[in-house]
Amino acid sequence: MNKHIFSLQADICKTLGNPKRLEIIDALKDGELTVTELVEQLKIPKANVSQHLAILRSKKLVVTRREGLNIYYSIANPKIVKVCGMMREVLFEQLEEGGRLVKKFKVAR
Repeated sequence: MNKHIFSLQADICKTLGNPKRLEIIDALKDGELTVTELVEQLKIPKANVSQHLAILRSKKLVVTRREGLNIYYSIANPKIVKVCGMMREVLFEQLEEGGRLVKKFKVAR
């Protein structure tokens, strides 16, 4: 595959490699929200939310629409939510397996 494609893919993965951005994506999975609504829901300072949204927007992971004075943010492609969900499932499976290994180790001692 083209090295440029891998580079672009890595950029998206880096963008998703931030816990606050994952929280924002999770908050937006059920529909669009304003910055104020995200701040209230996530308990993250407004400047921080805005900064992360700008990064997500620059990577085309979220899109905006203006209505009056409000700007609404939403997920650009539903596959983004699926990918994040699948990665969470992998994490849970790893944690579960790790727990089994710890139990097995304690029993063996």
